[in-house]
Amino acid sequence: LLFVRPGQRLGHGQRTAAPPFELDDAEAILREVSGVAEVAPQSSQAMVAVYCNENWNTAVTGSDNRYFPVGNWELAQGRYFSDSELRAGKSVCVIGETVRQKLFGAQVPIGSKIRLKKISCEIIGLLKSKGQSAGGSDQDDTIVIPLRTFWRRIAGNQDVQRLRISAREGVSTARVQRDIENLMRERRRIAPGEEDDFSVMDMQEIVRTLTGTTRILTALLGAVAA
Repeated sequence: LLFVRPGQRLGHGQRTAAPPFELDDAEAILREVSGVAEVAPQSSQAMVAVYCNENWNTAVTGSDNRYFPVGNWELAQGRYFSDSELRAGKSVCVIGETVRQKLFGAQVPIGSKIRLKKISCEIIGLLKSKGQSAGGSDQDDTIVIPLRTFWRRIAGNQDVQRLRISAREGVSTARVQRDIENLMRERRRIAPGEEDDFSVMDMQEIVRTLTGTTRILTALLGAVAA
């Protein structure tokens, strides 16, 4: 899994300013980078989800059905988006297990409607629980809606904030990353010698970094205890 984001990391959650991606960028990567299996465009925003007297602050992501296989998501109940829902930007959503617990308790959420800002969104699917990510965040604390719905009803633009990319089985992610960087430099008209105005991160590299940090902290705590 690789993540492509506009701008460069500055640390502490800060990034350099850079133009967002377009939907065509996702299609170009899928078409022109041979080692890529799938590309999911997405945009996200934190907001409050409301159901009856319950509310929960969560992350709402706009994407399409490619989001689920790229992120290795499976359904516990319900279904994914239909083609017509994606094209028309319908107010439907797929939720994670944490959102279900916080808003519905033991109830079955399929067919119920939650409010996201001014949107009344029908729940059509519930994702199987995945637990915490390598970085410690709750992967199940999520709501996914069609990308066009996000654009029209929430963002008010057609920006793509991030590209999630899965590499083909057995292909070097380092090679895929290099090919993506070369293509994006060309598409974003970055001259030779100029720095990238985007970043490509390999999930394996992120996991290795976190594992190394954990080992260092464990060694330090062991030294203190000794």
